[in-house]
Amino acid sequence: MSRRRSVRALVVVYLKGIFMGAADAVPGVSGGTIALITGIYERLIAAITALDPRALRYLPRLHRRTGRAAFRDALVEMDIPFLMALGLGIATALVTVARLMAYAFETYPAYVAALFFGLIAASAVVLYEYVSLDTPRRVAVAVFGFVLAFVVSGPEVGSSFSNSPTIVFFAGTIAIAGMILPGISGAFFLYVLGQYEYLSNTLTTFTNRLAGLLSGGSVGGLVEPGIVIVAFGVGALIGLFSISYAIRWALANYRAATLTFLVSLMVGALRLPVTDVLDHTSNPNPTVIGTILVVAVLGGVLVLVVDRFTEDIEFS
Repeated sequence: MSRRRSVRALVVVYLKGIFMGAADAVPGVSGGTIALITGIYERLIAAITALDPRALRYLPRLHRRTGRAAFRDALVEMDIPFLMALGLGIATALVTVARLMAYAFETYPAYVAALFFGLIAASAVVLYEYVSLDTPRRVAVAVFGFVLAFVVSGPEVGSSFSNSPTIVFFAGTIAIAGMILPGISGAFFLYVLGQYEYLSNTLTTFTNRLAGLLSGGSVGGLVEPGIVIVAFGVGALIGLFSISYAIRWALANYRAATLTFLVSLMVGALRLPVTDVLDHTSNPNPTVIGTILVVAVLGGVLVLVVDRFTEDIEFS
């Protein structure tokens, strides 16, 4: 492949990463689904599973031409250029959408909750065809998933989760699953765990202060939000090689029960957006109620449109 074609291919991957990141930034459509639509899902999984820390053995020999060549070959073999371009696209979208959501949460909290209700509810409807309640064990799994999500998504529980780096780290390990698994969004887990708004605001604060360095801002201002972002990133990295693999194993070996559990989680978690809508609607006049319903429907339609384009792709 020529250098021009190689650069062009990476730019295309970057753009696909933007679409993945935008999907992962809101509860509903998963980045894994977008990866399926854009035809890079299998390559993404292959690249992730090809990562090999043994490539670091070439680092002490980078001052030699042979060492640099060997290291470059190892990176290409692991498809690191692809992962870097995709990751940069995802990061670009996350930063952009985080800014929009931080503003929306502050200005239109009830409408944001209504949008999330539509996104999550439609996702559960789309995945319902994979639900199986034909055995007592699967019924028990469904009830457990629903009750677990219903309890965790209660306002008294969600508000009890702190925003400490430890909790953020834990949230990162779970949220990453939505980025590589079709059907469920990583942002959904963050929303249920009460970390979504906090992380959106933190990411916006970090990028604002980072940009502020150009106008004489203090580096010290990056420390506090930076610790949160690093904690989430490390958690996501660990989750990528643990929880995500565990879920993929469960799908491979207990597909019906696992999907039933995931869909039950979504249905039970609908308690959270409903509660948020009620808490932030102080004047429930017909106009406000109508707007809330329209926003919820639009969220649901978005998920259904995405599903329309993936109906011929097998969920795996």
